[in-house]
Amino acid sequence: MNFLAHLYLSGDDPKIMLGNFIGDFVRGRDLREQFGERIAMGIELHRAIDEFTDKHPVVKQSKNRLWPNYRHYAAVIVDIYYDHFLAANWSHYSSVPLERYATDAYKIIDDHLGILPEQVKYMMPYMTKGNWLLNYAKVEGIHRALTGMSRRATFESRMEQSVVDLQAHYSEFESEFMQFFPELERFSTHWRNSN
Repeated sequence: MNFLAHLYLSGDDPKIMLGNFIGDFVRGRDLREQFGERIAMGIELHRAIDEFTDKHPVVKQSKNRLWPNYRHYAAVIVDIYYDHFLAANWSHYSSVPLERYATDAYKIIDDHLGILPEQVKYMMPYMTKGNWLLNYAKVEGIHRALTGMSRRATFESRMEQSVVDLQAHYSEFESEFMQFFPELERFSTHWRNSN
C-alpha cells in the first residue's frame, strides 16, 4: 500500500498516522527512543500492513500480472494502483471528502516537520504542491506518481509505462483491490486495537 492507504488505515490518531506515513523511510528497532510511543506504533503498523499485503494471495495475482514487464518493481506499482482505487472510491470508505482529508493529513505531517526523516522533508513540498493524495484518484495522477518513482529508482524500472497496464487491465486490478482491501482494513483495525 502507498501513502493514502497507510494514512487511512491508521484511524484518526495523528501520531499513528504520522508514523504510518513515514514507515518506509525509517530503519532500526529503537523506534520509541527516536519517535515516542504513538509515532513508533504507527511505524510498526506500517510494517505490519506491508507484511500482510506482501503475503496476500489476491495482491500476488495483481503483482503476477505485472511481473513479466516490471519484475521486482511490480510490488511498488501495485501499491500505487491500490492507492488509486482507494482514492477513486473514497466515498465508500470515509465520510470526510478526500480533498479535506488530504489537507488535514498534510497539516499533521507539517506540524511534525522537525522529526521527519530527511527524505520525507525533501518530498513534502512536491507532495503538497502536486496534491498527490487527491490526485491519486485520477489515472493522470497515478501516471505522475509512477513517473516520479521511476526517476528515483536505482535501476531501470519502466514504472512510468505501467499506467498502460493499469488502463488495459483496469477492471481486474479494481476487482482485486475490492477483494483485498476490506481484509486489510479488518487486519489494521484489529492490530490497532490489540496494540
